[in-house]
Amino acid sequence: MPQLTDQAVSEDEDEGDGSRPGTRMTPQEYGASRAALWTGAVVLVTDSDGRVLVQSVDYRPDRLLPGGAVDAGEAPAAAAAREVREELGVDGRYPRGLAVDWIPADTPGIPPEMGFPGEIMHVYDGGTWTPDRIDGIRLPAQEITAVHFAEPADLAGLMDPGDARRALSALRARVNGGGAALLEDGRPTLATALDRLGVLRTRRTPLHGTWHPGPVPAGLPVREPSAWLFAPDGRVLVLISRTTGSAHLPSPVPASTPLGYRHADGAAHPRTVGRLPSPLPAGDPAYARLLATPEQVRELADWGPAGHAELAAVHGARIRLSLPPSPRTPLTELPEEGPDR
Repeated sequence: MPQLTDQAVSEDEDEGDGSRPGTRMTPQEYGASRAALWTGAVVLVTDSDGRVLVQSVDYRPDRLLPGGAVDAGEAPAAAAAREVREELGVDGRYPRGLAVDWIPADTPGIPPEMGFPGEIMHVYDGGTWTPDRIDGIRLPAQEITAVHFAEPADLAGLMDPGDARRALSALRARVNGGGAALLEDGRPTLATALDRLGVLRTRRTPLHGTWHPGPVPAGLPVREPSAWLFAPDGRVLVLISRTTGSAHLPSPVPASTPLGYRHADGAAHPRTVGRLPSPLPAGDPAYARLLATPEQVRELADWGPAGHAELAAVHGARIRLSLPPSPRTPLTELPEEGPDR
């Protein structure tokens, strides 16, 4: 509650010498001194392939996340649910916040006559929508002309720059699992490892083939073998290119055993499974090494429907290795020389 007319004054003023100004303000003065900002709420929705729902509108050329202005006296989460219902015809509740963004008054592209004072934008997690829920989208007669599911790296070319930064920061916050991100003009005030490495800024390489358990059959060409390597806490190692921000599983180690393979493009892409070597050898400086849950690794990849089957196989292997399930926690970057784990 603001301190107004009952605010304390200096001891000098109490003594009556008037040597220091007081801090008393009337309610009118205090109200006039406060910054006025708009408030908005949007919802970040993905499909099962990790693509982001954006919509085309009839009043501007770029695309938007579903959402809009918070009405007077309306809670932001209630506004988010109302906007999705009005724009997409889908009922839901979105209590989990992904980001809160401060948008400056001098943001480029806003007409001066609008008198834009700046805005606080809340980004809520709409979750992953199933095909049935996507099929249930019903657009209104006006305003929303189409919806699309966009590769995260394509948002920068589809959206206003600030909107794209905000959406990608919110998506990284969702993958990271460390709570809502505080943003200023779409940029995190405290960058996570995913932010620092620019994860999802380039298109994910699709590997949509079918999943097959066990070793690769004789005679099938082998490409790009990789491994699920578990740390003692149940997380796995993922490599992030410092140049592109793309995510990759590491190469197999001698002690890893066959888990299965992806059959795609006429070849097998084998996966093995094992424990992280201890001590971990020095890595390629072109890649950052992070520990992540298997679910986080999948969310950074484009593996298509077979990703569910592979993920189930990974957890089965974790159980066989007597390792615990790891809750979603922020991804941890390992030093280049590798700690003795």
